Amino acid sequence: MIDIRLADPAAPELRALLEAHLAHSQLHSPDGSDHALDPQDMRDQGLQFWAVYDNDSPVGCGALKPLPDGTAEVKSVHVCQSVRGRGVARQLMEHLAEEANAVGHTALVLETGSAACPGYEAARGLYETLGYDYCAAFGKYVEDPASVFMRLPLKVAQDAA
Repeated sequence: MIDIRLADPAAPELRALLEAHLAHSQLHSPDGSDHALDPQDMRDQGLQFWAVYDNDSPVGCGALKPLPDGTAEVKSVHVCQSVRGRGVARQLMEHLAEEANAVGHTALVLETGSAACPGYEAARGLYETLGYDYCAAFGKYVEDPASVFMRLPLKVAQDAA
């Protein structure tokens, strides 16, 4: 049974999951194009972090970083190889969108690896099926051949507007 919970990215039970996320990013992103955050960076930047559990074992994670323009950046999305293909990433991304919408963010934005970086094909495909469109670099990002940027408009909840 999948359960998505707010969590501390520095919690000991999440260490292996986040190490796998960082290792994937380092393996598939060229130097200077790896934007993955370690747990302390997530804390320092004020991210809200969720862990996905399957029968009390952490199998995935994702975070939201509020941006000054009213959007939220999706960060640190990772799902363990052992549960890929079961819809866990889709559930997590839908959860992040619901959370962002509930607090009044107008859109979700994200950066992920481009076609020049093997290892991100499935992520881009999922984001596309969820309705994300490609967009220009945002925030402190700069255009980079190793990165693509995507945006999903949100329907702001009536009580948050």
